Amino acid sequence: MSGIAIALIGAALAAAMAGCGSAIGVGIAGQAAAGVTTEDPSKFGKVLILQLLPGTQGIYGLIIAFMVLLQTGLMQGNMGLEVGTGWAYAVACLPMGIVGLVSGLYQGKCAVAAINMVGKKPEESGKGLLLTVMVETYALLALLISFLAIIFIK
Repeated sequence: MSGIAIALIGAALAAAMAGCGSAIGVGIAGQAAAGVTTEDPSKFGKVLILQLLPGTQGIYGLIIAFMVLLQTGLMQGNMGLEVGTGWAYAVACLPMGIVGLVSGLYQGKCAVAAINMVGKKPEESGKGLLLTVMVETYALLALLISFLAIIFIK
């Protein structure tokens, strides 16, 4: 297997795993949001924001995948990369892929709780938002470590 193929597998894993975490998180939060909105359509705006939060992990995974495509020169037509360098890119993608998957899922669960809180006490939506954003911290840290690891690969 060529180095470029290994690097692309890492990029694909970052995008796919983080995307799956986001899809699951947004999906479960959307179910809760639909229930609250059915009871009181005026709460749609508040629950929509909470539902969207787990979607950021998928965006972060895409950023890392694009970084690999740019750093390897693949977008400029470069098809040559040493196998060891390909592995370095693949491993650099893992923090975003793994943390994106897990944090997307758990941010979705946290968003469900916050959406339920908005359903009962809409004035507490800020607290629910803050609780849900706390999970985002770890996705941002994973984005940072993957980003830094990719840009420092020679």
